[in-house]
Amino acid sequence: MTNTNRWARRSAAAVAAAGVTALVLAGCTTGGTEGGDDAAEGGTITVAVTNEVTSLNGSTPQGNLDTNGMVGYLTGTTGSSGGASLGGFYTLDEEFNIVHNDNIGTYEKTADDPLTVEYKLNDGLKWSDGEDITADDLLVGWAIGSGYYNDATLDEATGEPTSGTQYFQLAGSTDGLDTTAMPEISEDGLGLTLVYGEPFVDWELGNLLDKPAHVLAEQAGVTEEEFIQVLMDTPKGDPANPVEPNETLKAAADFWNTGYDFTSMPTDESLLVASGPFIMSDYTPNQSMTFSKNPEYTGEDVPAYDELVLRFVPDANAQVTALQNGEVNAIYPQASADTLTALENANQTVIEGDQLSYDHLDLNFGSEVFADANVREAFLKTIPRQQILESIITPINPSAEVLNSQIFVPANTEYTDAVAASGYDAYAEPDIEGAKELLAGATPTIRILYNTDNPNRVDSFQAIQASATEAGFIIEDAGSPDWSSLLPGGEYDASIFGWISPGAGNSALAQIFKTAGGGNYNKYSNAEVDEMVDAAQTELDPEALGQLKVQIDAATAADFYGLPLFQSPGLFATNGTVDGIEFFGNQTGIVWNAQDWTIAE
Repeated sequence: MTNTNRWARRSAAAVAAAGVTALVLAGCTTGGTEGGDDAAEGGTITVAVTNEVTSLNGSTPQGNLDTNGMVGYLTGTTGSSGGASLGGFYTLDEEFNIVHNDNIGTYEKTADDPLTVEYKLNDGLKWSDGEDITADDLLVGWAIGSGYYNDATLDEATGEPTSGTQYFQLAGSTDGLDTTAMPEISEDGLGLTLVYGEPFVDWELGNLLDKPAHVLAEQAGVTEEEFIQVLMDTPKGDPANPVEPNETLKAAADFWNTGYDFTSMPTDESLLVASGPFIMSDYTPNQSMTFSKNPEYTGEDVPAYDELVLRFVPDANAQVTALQNGEVNAIYPQASADTLTALENANQTVIEGDQLSYDHLDLNFGSEVFADANVREAFLKTIPRQQILESIITPINPSAEVLNSQIFVPANTEYTDAVAASGYDAYAEPDIEGAKELLAGATPTIRILYNTDNPNRVDSFQAIQASATEAGFIIEDAGSPDWSSLLPGGEYDASIFGWISPGAGNSALAQIFKTAGGGNYNKYSNAEVDEMVDAAQTELDPEALGQLKVQIDAATAADFYGLPLFQSPGLFATNGTVDGIEFFGNQTGIVWNAQDWTIAE
């Protein structure tokens, strides 16, 4: 058995966020066609993963799941709201540095005032269905990521429009791109230029290659030329003066919002169109998804093997058994002491490290019971964070500590300042008497949403339930295997889940902390926090940006937003039948360098 990267700490450049694993960012692009001397060409590599794929669009609130993000990364359809991908303008290397993807094209900042960025596609690129990839597709990606046409006013409590139209429903944020003017398209149809209205710290993370323009046009019932003309002719939305929605744009957006969700193998092959080296070729519900080589992909990331299969195995012990029996080549289970021991006893190759991920308890500010700050504070005083850490994480990583920031992990230089400012460290142990005093005899009912298929979340819920009951709370089990689709609805009072960070950029600040943010599932709203989040998007000085994040951490803590629980450990394992798997702690997980894997002879 080989242990590598054991609890290696990596510096996270961003908020530990972006979905119940969602805004999918990852991977480096070091050609996958050159195997070693003992590598075999062709064949199939099978990887067991925990969550099932539910959508081919991981950038929507309901599609914002880690496995959906893996699909977007492999196929190249994550877009401006999703981030890095093998078929987009950039990926990330093993240290989360941005790597421009020359397989697709180039992009560069050409001016600072105003901030101007030019994108240029390589000539001859094609989607997997043979259609050309052009600046039309970049314009569509900009339209999706910028929210340019939106004229909706959103309800602060629900996030739903009270007037006007919100076209593309993003799990992420439009911040940054929302200041750009209508882009300029180059004469050769391969280039696009963005001019920002304000400085934007994350300009380099704008991917712009999202879903194909010709597919959205077809779904809207028009030609691609007609669709692009609609985008060019439709004025910028103004929430103060909403107008009737553009029917063509609304039809395309509605399809983007929900049309890529599925429960069986899509019969409409246009949903499968990809720009990356992989294309989805088969799907068996509750079992697996298969990816084949994209026949139109001409970049350097063509894999040496023929097929990649993601096999859905929620139970970690079942993953270990499948690995030991040779049913799969590698596994990506939820890390636990039992899983680690089983792998070591089975003499499997274990690859470990810290994820840019944390589990947390969020309070629903749209819930009537938590409208009272005293009730929020009292509930947080009952949370047995140290007990949860010791039962779930310490057996895997004895040096782990309770996490005391919603934004930073201990590897970040700002972490110490954030702990001092937020005061989360005061909640390490329950204060039942303090909670009772705040409740003053009241016995509020709290419905807690969590994933019943996740043993760690079940353990956390049970520990919280037992402790909170001592203070007089009545805890209702609102857990469900469909927890991720229930998060946006808000039919609960508190939720237990995990955010996992891309490792680069700051968009997650707006996604989860800003009023009506795409991942602000708990309906949190604070005007001062909104201002700080906005300021963070334009702050170019790293030290000043870090202090803004510290202030955001402190302000949300003062509102009794919820509690961070622990930073999650990461665990991959192989049985020696595949080479090239390396630990990567962001959302893309084990598949971040799938293009480089080879089958061992």
